[in-house]
Amino acid sequence: MEITGAMVKELRERTGAGILDCKKALAETGGDADKAIAILREKGLAAAAKKAGRIAAEGIVDSYIHMNGKIGVLVEVNCETDFVAKTDAFKALVHDIALQIAAANPQYLDKADVPADALEKEKEILRAQALNEGKPEKIIERMVEGRISKFYVDNCLLEQPFVKDPDKTVKGLIADATAAIGEKISVRRFVRYERGEGMQKREEDFAAEVAKQMAGRA
Repeated sequence: MEITGAMVKELRERTGAGILDCKKALAETGGDADKAIAILREKGLAAAAKKAGRIAAEGIVDSYIHMNGKIGVLVEVNCETDFVAKTDAFKALVHDIALQIAAANPQYLDKADVPADALEKEKEILRAQALNEGKPEKIIERMVEGRISKFYVDNCLLEQPFVKDPDKTVKGLIADATAAIGEKISVRRFVRYERGEGMQKREEDFAAEVAKQMAGRA
């Protein structure tokens, strides 16, 4: 079986192991990611995977304000110890994640957080688009499943390309940090505010409103 770059990238994001180690493990297992993870763990190379079961109850809440107060973000990122939470490396990671949220506006943390009704609604839209494009019905479902991957990338924080390095996802960024810092790291929750979001915009500016009032008095 051909071992693709995408397969290696996904395994690296799941384990934090090196690219060559991931490629070799996948080659040994015929492309089976779960078996490859087991091999990497046996060799002590799957740093992130080994830490996945640990409890991360420490960490920090960071804020990021962008564009002169137009966008604001609060994010909680957890680690295992207070010592790591106070390090510059961890603080920099959390700040980068806050920056990502401000820039990319994710609606959910991970794929599992997307509500079933929201996912089905998106699939209905994609089906309608495919039909309008004149695609044969027998391939529409395959197309929908392929396109829903982009929906996850657009809307799920961990699936998004990292704004400072688009070749790496946020999930990969965290996996790298887990391997480098030596503790389990996880994003627990976040909220993003954008000034005026959800408010009905005034259609007329103040000057136009005054002119209208003056005309009424004439």
